[in-house]
Amino acid sequence: MDAISKGWFSEIQDELWPGQSFSLKIKEVLHKEKSKFQDIQVVETETFGRCLILDGIIQCTSRDEFSYQEMISFLPLCCHPNPQKVLIVGGGDGGVAREVVKHPLVKEVHQVEIDDRVVDLSKKYLPAMACGFDSTKLKLTIGDGFEYMKNHKNEFDVIITDSSDPIGPAVSLFQESYYGLLKDALKEGAYITHHHEEFPIEHWSTLKDWDSQTLP
Repeated sequence: MDAISKGWFSEIQDELWPGQSFSLKIKEVLHKEKSKFQDIQVVETETFGRCLILDGIIQCTSRDEFSYQEMISFLPLCCHPNPQKVLIVGGGDGGVAREVVKHPLVKEVHQVEIDDRVVDLSKKYLPAMACGFDSTKLKLTIGDGFEYMKNHKNEFDVIITDSSDPIGPAVSLFQESYYGLLKDALKEGAYITHHHEEFPIEHWSTLKDWDSQTLP
């Protein structure tokens, strides 16, 4: 869990980013634990505010989290003419929920997050994001998003997948079978957005194949 050396946290992930790392100078480690699903750290940084780290990978910082939360939320919401019912898969820090409930046409927000400890720790250490959980529009389910969608067909106007990277508990959310479940859970004319890292150019043909097969 501990990737902090001489006051610096370094994100080192050879599987995703071989030969490189990203580092932040740390003022204080606020919390660290191993949940049932992943390693969790919350740290106070010198320049980016508070930072949530899962399995050694930076998820968000209080300095710039808005740029991600707003983009992944409002692009599909503003494309849809009447996004009344929204599903968020993941998003345990609450930031996406915070943005989605702002939309005046959204009536229901259903969120499924696998790790309750991410939710609890975000409420404690990242309240500016976790305030999204306070909305009366929101219904939060602690569970597996993959399994959740098997039981919800033709229900949602917008589905937002705000997952961690494709290792650990989120790996199923990057598989072709998940995109098939997304398709089945959407209403006619619905929209999805999905968290991805930068997608290697050599994989674009594979992504196009998935689109044509599962999301025509």
